[in-house]
Amino acid sequence: MGADQPVTVLGDAGPVVLLLPGGAEAVEGFFPGLPEGLLADPGCRIIVYDRPGTGHSTQPGSLSTATADLHSTVSELGLGPVVVIGQSLGGAVAALFARDHPEDVAGLLLLDPTPINDPKLAARIESTMRRLERFSHVPVLGRAVQGLLRSTARKSSRRHEMTPEVKRAMFAAAEADLPQLATAVVGLGDIARDFDATPLPRIPSIVVTADRPERSAARRAHVRLANALGAELVTWPKAEHHVHLSHPNEVLETARQLLARI
Repeated sequence: MGADQPVTVLGDAGPVVLLLPGGAEAVEGFFPGLPEGLLADPGCRIIVYDRPGTGHSTQPGSLSTATADLHSTVSELGLGPVVVIGQSLGGAVAALFARDHPEDVAGLLLLDPTPINDPKLAARIESTMRRLERFSHVPVLGRAVQGLLRSTARKSSRRHEMTPEVKRAMFAAAEADLPQLATAVVGLGDIARDFDATPLPRIPSIVVTADRPERSAARRAHVRLANALGAELVTWPKAEHHVHLSHPNEVLETARQLLARI
């Protein structure tokens, strides 16, 4: 933690929840309705914190140092162990955090996590982000990429009849800072290549996977991760990668079910 990285703890009592957004996004506004819903029922404390290299933090950070930073933050707050809810890259960081510092983590809810246990797919994601980052510096290509992201967001918002709050979060995700995102995934392929699921703790855990074919690489990676954690694997019809936006009510209820087991 640092002076430029204020930590806000919402709520006064109950289990402690740490939210880890996808990509390099800020926590605030990323999970619309989830903090408010958990504060109301079952009642908990929620850590709002942008780790270095993400969100509004001005401190440099990397994927390789993410778990050490989270350990330091949770220790300084004196609020561990925490229940970690992470989406996409935040889900991968959550799994790594539980592996590296099991004493800090009481439970995991992984929302379509980046496949940290599939080296080939992880390397492809890292390569794609590098390519998009390069495109962003070429005006014509940068506009084309942003246009595609916005179009995808519009289609998703209509398909799922999103509320205004959820729609804002979806369109904010479409405006991702591509250079920051590319930096956030540096080393993903190497970390996945060396990933060992054996030390993962057997704690209350749920892995939510998007509605993909069962033979897809991402789906198979999520099955393996759930098995390693002894976790339940959950999906819903038409669930997208941004499952917290395509199915916010289901995610909230799943989080409540997990917290009831802590």
